[in-house]
Amino acid sequence: MTEKRARKPFTGWHMTAILVAFFATVVAVNFTMARLAMSTFGGKVVENSYVASQQYNKLLARAEAQDQLGWTPTVTRDPDRRVRIDIRKDGEPLADLSVGATASHPLGRTPPLALRFVAAEDGGWRSVEPLAEGRQRLDIRISRGTDEARYRIDLK
Repeated sequence: MTEKRARKPFTGWHMTAILVAFFATVVAVNFTMARLAMSTFGGKVVENSYVASQQYNKLLARAEAQDQLGWTPTVTRDPDRRVRIDIRKDGEPLADLSVGATASHPLGRTPPLALRFVAAEDGGWRSVEPLAEGRQRLDIRISRGTDEARYRIDLK
C-alpha cells in the first residue's frame, strides 16, 4: 500500500514571499525602463513651450509663404560623406542661393555640427564638412534675396 505524504500547509510566509517577489519584479522592470528612456531621449523639443505657442500663427504664416515659393530640395549623402542638396523650382535648378545647415543626431547623442555649402558644377550644393555616419537630422536654411525657406530632413 502506498503511503500518503502530508502536504505542508500554505502559510502567511508563503504569501509574503510571493508578494515580495512579484513587487520586486515590477519595481525592477520599472526602474530598468525608466533608465533606458532617460538615456535615449532628453525630453526637450523646444526651449520654452509657452513662447513657442505664442509664435504659432507667425510660424504658420512663414510656412505658407515657404510653400508659395515652390522650392523642392533633394538631399543625399555622397560616398565621401558630404551632404548634397539640389534645389529646384518647376524642375529647374535655382541659382544665387545662400545655403546652410545644421546636422545633429535625432536623439541628441552628438553635438550639432554647422555645415557650410559650396555650389557644385551641375547647379547643386555640396557641404564642405563631411557628415558622420548613421542617422542625422538636417535643419536646412535656404535664402535668395528676401525669400527664405527652412527644411528639416532626416538622413539615414
